[in-house]
Amino acid sequence: MQRTSVFSDFYCLPNKLALVGLRTRFRRWYSFPMIESDVQRARVPRDKQNDYTREAADQRRAFATEHTGVRLEHVAHYSFDPGLLPGNIENFTGVAQVPLGLAGPLRINGEHARGDFYVPLATTEGTLVASYNRGMRLLTECGGVKTTVAKQAMQRSPVFEFDDALEARHFGEWIEAHFAEIKRAAEATTSVGKLTRITQYAVGPLLYLRCDYTTGDAAGQNMVGKATLAACQWIQANHPDQPRYLLSGNVDTDKKHSQMNTIMTRGKRVVAEVVVQREALQRLMGVDTAEMFRMRQISQAGAFLTGSANSGAHSANGLTAMFIATGQDVANVAESHAAIVYAQLLANGDYYWSITIPSLIVATYGGGTGLATQRECLEMLGCYGAGKADKFAEICAAVGSPVRPRSPAQSCAETGSQAMIATAEIARDGEKSIKEQPDELLPLAPGDRSRC
Repeated sequence: MQRTSVFSDFYCLPNKLALVGLRTRFRRWYSFPMIESDVQRARVPRDKQNDYTREAADQRRAFATEHTGVRLEHVAHYSFDPGLLPGNIENFTGVAQVPLGLAGPLRINGEHARGDFYVPLATTEGTLVASYNRGMRLLTECGGVKTTVAKQAMQRSPVFEFDDALEARHFGEWIEAHFAEIKRAAEATTSVGKLTRITQYAVGPLLYLRCDYTTGDAAGQNMVGKATLAACQWIQANHPDQPRYLLSGNVDTDKKHSQMNTIMTRGKRVVAEVVVQREALQRLMGVDTAEMFRMRQISQAGAFLTGSANSGAHSANGLTAMFIATGQDVANVAESHAAIVYAQLLANGDYYWSITIPSLIVATYGGGTGLATQRECLEMLGCYGAGKADKFAEICAAVGSPVRPRSPAQSCAETGSQAMIATAEIARDGEKSIKEQPDELLPLAPGDRSRC
C-alpha cells in the first residue's frame, strides 16, 4: 500500500537535526497561518558572525548582571580559548568550576588498562575522594582489580507504522532479507560506525527496530542517529509500502535506565573483579569478609525488593565524578550507573566480588573530551584520543565498583553506620563530619589508632 511521504518527512526528523525550512514546507503543504507571538522578551546577546569569543562572553555576562543584579566574577575566569567550544555549548558565558581531587594509586589488571592509576574526581561531595582513596588502597594491596570489556553496542531504535500487525510482521521479514543493503546505507554516513544487527519488537501495528552499532572511541549517540536516519530513508525508498516512521521509538532508552539495556547492553558491558583478602580487609577496614558477605546478601535482597537498577551501593558517585573530570556526557550516568553485583565467600576466608556495568557510555574522542581541563584529566589516565575507549571503560569500571559491608568496627563510623568499601567505597555516617577523614588524607592525633 502506497503512503504519502508528507507524514514520513515529518516523522523521520531526528531530534538533533536543524528544522531548516520546515515552517516554509508546512505553509506550502497545509497553508497553516503562522501566528507571530506578541510576547516581549529580552534576548540573550549573540554575535551572528562569531559567537565564540571573549567579547561575546563578556557581553552576555553584562546582560546577566543587568537582568539579575548578580555580577559573575568567578564565572568569568577561564583559561581556554572560547573558539574551541562550537559543538559543545551555545551562548557561552563563562565556566562553572568544580573542585578536582586525586585518588589512588589504583592497580588495574585489565586487557586494556594495566598498571597503577591516579584517578581525577570532580565533585563537591565531601568525603567522596577520601573514601575512594582508601578503597583503592585496599584493592591495590589485594593485588588489584581485574577488568574485562565483555560487549559493546550503541543503538538507535526507529519505529515503523502499519495498518495492522500482519503488515508489520511481513515488513520485519523484508528487513531481515535486506539487512546487507540497510547496513551499506547506514555505514555510508560514518567512517567508524558499523551496523552489527537489527532486532525487532512488535506492538500492535507498530514494529520497533533496535539497530546495534559499534562506534570506535566515540560514545556514538549522534553517529548512530545519523546512520539510522540514512538506513530508514533507504528502507522507505525501497520498500513497496514506503512506510512512515519515527527515527527513535524510545526502545533505545537514550539517557534513561531500562531492563532491556541491562540485558542487551548499551555502550560497553564491563566487568570488574577482585579477591579481597581477609587479612587486608581486617587490617585496613576493621571488618571481616564474612560480615561483608552477610551484608551483601541483605543488600541484594533489598535491591530486589525495591526493583533497583543497581544491586550494589551506588556506582553513580565515582562515575559522575570521573565523567565531569574527563568531559563525558554526564547525563549518561542515568544509564551507566546500573550494575549487577555478584560475590562469593571463598573457602580460605577471602571474598570474591564482581560488578557488571551493562550500559557504560564513555568516550575518549569527540564531545567534551578535547576541552582543556578534560583532556588533561584523560591524559593523566593515558586515555585521550583514538584507541583508548576500552582502556578508559575498564578504569571507570574499576573505580565505579562498590562493595558494601556493615560493621560497628568500621573506621570513622559510629555503631550501625554503613560503609561503602572497595573502589567506590564511601565511608559516611549521617553525623560524621568532613574532618573525620581516613589516615591517608589526615594525620592521626598522637596515640590515636582508632582510624585505619
